[in-house]
Amino acid sequence: MTLWPAFLLLALLALNVPVSISMIGSALMYFALGGELPIDLVAQRIVSTTESFPLLALPFFVLAGSIMNAAGITRRLLDLADKFVGHFIGGLAQINVMLATMMGGLTASANADAAMLAKMLGPTMVERGYSRGFSAAVVACSSIIVAMIPPSIGLIVYAYLANVSVGRLFIAGIVPGLLIVVALMTTIYFISRKRNYLPARTRMASGKEIWASFKDAIWALTLPVLIVIGIRGGVFTPTEAGAIAVLYAAFVGVFLYRELRLKHISRIVTETVTTSAVVMLIICGASTFGHYMVWEAIPAQLAAALIAITDDPAALLFFINILLLLIGMIVEGTAALILLTPILIPVILKLGVDPIHFGIVMVLNLTIGGVTPPVGTLMFTASSILRVPISTSTREALPLLGALFVTLAIVTAMPVLSLWLPRLLMP
Repeated sequence: MTLWPAFLLLALLALNVPVSISMIGSALMYFALGGELPIDLVAQRIVSTTESFPLLALPFFVLAGSIMNAAGITRRLLDLADKFVGHFIGGLAQINVMLATMMGGLTASANADAAMLAKMLGPTMVERGYSRGFSAAVVACSSIIVAMIPPSIGLIVYAYLANVSVGRLFIAGIVPGLLIVVALMTTIYFISRKRNYLPARTRMASGKEIWASFKDAIWALTLPVLIVIGIRGGVFTPTEAGAIAVLYAAFVGVFLYRELRLKHISRIVTETVTTSAVVMLIICGASTFGHYMVWEAIPAQLAAALIAITDDPAALLFFINILLLLIGMIVEGTAALILLTPILIPVILKLGVDPIHFGIVMVLNLTIGGVTPPVGTLMFTASSILRVPISTSTREALPLLGALFVTLAIVTAMPVLSLWLPRLLMP
């Protein structure tokens, strides 16, 4: 078994070479120097990876999110979140969590969500007396919810790599996502009460006020429901759901909210192309590097090594969680997901672990890595926008991270939380 390409990959990552370039470069060196396979295979793998119908869902959902953000959707969701939880202790922080939950069906990207929340609510939180570090920590940790709420980019990528149903994964993420909401809001409540962070509203919103805000935001809230029902009913595939989401978003923005303008097209296209290209390039690099690993039988040997440690599924998931948490600290979540899924899927299948449940655990685990140093892209995004040292925001995030780790442990130990809803709706 030749391992030097893997060590080369780690060395390039340590030198801050982009993940996609590191994987492609390592694979290229292996095929160039190994001599057993033609070097042309690298280009072929890169091109063939992009020829995937299921992966079309990714740019479609990114485009739909960009359109809806430009159409005034976020402002309406913010108003609704304020009506729901603005009267809670630590009101602005609670609104942050609620807004992240509602926006999960729009942005599909935790990093995009972190940037948006930091710009929208971060400065206001600081003005109202919240510490900059705590504000950045709340923004970063709240963004993790997006990884569970459909249509999540992480779940789409995992479904493609693990060859499982995107629709079942979307539905499976709903309950774990709501558990994260409860865990974060509870933790924020106790922190805010200790620090005297006041409610954003002096009183609870009346039913009439909530209903008015709900009616104004109903078109945005309908999109995730439309996607789940459409996939569940067999009306369209997940890829087709992405295209329908784009048409739906454009219709809402132009004809219902009437805020989508021609001037927004340039920014929408730029955001969509940039986000999609970054993810797709990483997928192409991982596919190329994965071919080297398959040729050297590395996944099979790692699977045998893990099973040799324990043949108990619960213990195996515990070890894998520890491994993912460590890797998530040094490798960006999407890259780690793409790199590790082909390796771990044979292991969990051999021990009878449901791949849908494992997908939820894996995506949640690696997204939490977006808050932990030294990589922590979610924390870096929030901290840079709010101009606070990453060390300060990371320290403030420790209680929230504790709540996230507890949620991860519960979701891992209780597969029913991920599986009962898919089994109910998609038997």
